[in-house]
Amino acid sequence: MPRSEARVTTDRPARYAKQLAAHMGRKVEATFSEETGRGTLVFGAGTATLEARTDALLLTVEGERENLPGLEDVVGRHLVRFGARDELVIEWRRDNGEAGLVHRNDDPEA
Repeated sequence: MPRSEARVTTDRPARYAKQLAAHMGRKVEATFSEETGRGTLVFGAGTATLEARTDALLLTVEGERENLPGLEDVVGRHLVRFGARDELVIEWRRDNGEAGLVHRNDDPEA
């Protein structure tokens, strides 16, 4: 299955993964384990996995090639909003070598 990955540098990866899973869980199936630092989001168009490491949150979305931009967008857009104070940047890289979407908070009011 086609996939896209992003490594988000942060000193609070588990916090952001938990927050993202809780928020998205209102609309899609979502899980996050504080014990393992891993979570999943299940969308109609594909899935996302979250993995909290010591200094980064690793994100992976998988779905049909035409669905990757939408999956990157929904995961990246929400995470950037939560991490506005920490100025999180999400740069997706697709498994075929293409650059994916880039998310950063460009709102000076955030």
